[in-house]
Amino acid sequence: MEVKARAPGKIILAGEHAVVHGSTAVAAAIDLYTYVTLRFPLQSAENNDRLTLQLKDISLEFSWSLARIKEAIPYDSTTLCRSTPTSCSQETLKSIAVLVEEQNLPKEKIWLSSGISTFLWLYTRIIGFNPATVVINSELPYGSGLGSSAALCVALTAALLASSLSDKTHGNGWSSLDETNLELLNKWAFEGEKIIHGKPSGIDNTVSAYGNMIKFCSGEITRLQSNMPLRMLITNTRVGRNTKALVSGVSQRAARHPDVMNSVFNAVDSISKELAAIIQSKDDTSVTEKEESIKELMEMNQGLLQSMGVSHSSIEAVIQTTVKHKLVSKLTGAGGGGCVLTLLPTGTVVDKVVEELESSGFQCFTASIGGNGAQISY
Repeated sequence: MEVKARAPGKIILAGEHAVVHGSTAVAAAIDLYTYVTLRFPLQSAENNDRLTLQLKDISLEFSWSLARIKEAIPYDSTTLCRSTPTSCSQETLKSIAVLVEEQNLPKEKIWLSSGISTFLWLYTRIIGFNPATVVINSELPYGSGLGSSAALCVALTAALLASSLSDKTHGNGWSSLDETNLELLNKWAFEGEKIIHGKPSGIDNTVSAYGNMIKFCSGEITRLQSNMPLRMLITNTRVGRNTKALVSGVSQRAARHPDVMNSVFNAVDSISKELAAIIQSKDDTSVTEKEESIKELMEMNQGLLQSMGVSHSSIEAVIQTTVKHKLVSKLTGAGGGGCVLTLLPTGTVVDKVVEELESSGFQCFTASIGGNGAQISY
């Protein structure tokens, strides 16, 4: 049997960093996906006593005997309960880490360890100790702030849950899970994100699971329904950043200048709320007028992010390039590098700006905003 699943990456449209200080943030799915294919061998097939993970994008393969996995990961009949998402204990995580270490990851790929650990935890908790080959490939650049880890957790969980569904009449096309299974999927994916990130907000996995857009404030996530098409040019600066240090830097600045920074955070909150209202609006305002309003809000948001100290010379270089083409851009995510969003109003041709950005060493994607969440196919 073969099951396929895919899950989208995400962008932060407005509110990054300020959200840590109580402001509203708006995040959206993008049509760049991580794909997972789950293949179960025939009973008589060779290697029907192994679990194999193939990472196609980076040409790596890992394989464990089921006996070795059972030896390392505590198991009894009560621990396999796919309908009740559970956290991975520190003790179990240490045992899983040993399984990963035995695969002798290249030093330059050691950052994959947490993702592989997440794979082993989700697989054994949802499927149990059954042989399979799991193939993963992704359109999302790793570690660039586009939610690649959440897309992995969501797509993997979708494939694992789908393999146990009694209804397999979806055909060859992509189909969404029903609301009950989506809720279960999102909870399991969040447990996976906890292994990778420690204390994730839940924003990334929720956007990836449900798609479209969400509004997030003080721990409360509200799903939004977009009523207008949005396209963005996403530019990956290829500059790595330390999210923890950037978040800490904003907090330190807020401690030094509390009144000023509170005003900044309040302004960001207003921008996020107005942006959400525009996107959901069903009034007679034309798409062009809405796009003009979004451009202004993005421009203001970027200015406020600069005042927080989280921009970077690479981000400014992208902004300067897009401004020459009369386009508005802002950083997305932690800043300090990472990715930059550029709004593409209806009818915009991006060939020239993309050529100029890529000639400077940047990586560019065009993406539709607010599309499908997790989907499966048989």
